[in-house]
Amino acid sequence: MKVTIISIPVRDQEKAFQFYTEKLGFLKNKDIPLGNGNRWLTLVSKEDPNGPEILLEPAPLHFEPSKIYQDALMEAGIPYTQFDVKDVDEEYNRLQKLGVVFSLAPKEMGTVKVAVFNDTCGNNIQLIETLS
Repeated sequence: MKVTIISIPVRDQEKAFQFYTEKLGFLKNKDIPLGNGNRWLTLVSKEDPNGPEILLEPAPLHFEPSKIYQDALMEAGIPYTQFDVKDVDEEYNRLQKLGVVFSLAPKEMGTVKVAVFNDTCGNNIQLIETLS
C-alpha cells in the first residue's frame, strides 16, 4: 500500500491552481473536466514528479460538512496538511517575497522547524524541515 493522491479542499480550483503552481512551484499533472465547472485537477512536486499527487478538491463547494471542517481548522489555526522542505527559512523568505501570508514564522520545535501559511483557498499549510 502507498499514498498516490492526497486531497486538499479548495473553495476555488482555478485560484488554488494559480497559487499552488505560481507561488509554491508545483506542476500540473492532470486536468480533466468533470462538468459543472469542476475538474479532476492534480499537481506534483518538481522534485518528485512521479511521486504523490495533490488533488485540488472542490468539496467545500458541494459538501457542507467539508466546508464546516475546513472553517474550523482555519479558525483554530491548525494546518490542513504539511509539505517537507529542505530549508524552512529559505522557503519562508521566498514565499513572503511572493506575497504569501504566514501565521507562523519559522520556529524550531524539537527536531523540526516549522512555518505555517494561508493558501488563499481556505487552508493553513505547514512547511516542515527536519533538523539534523
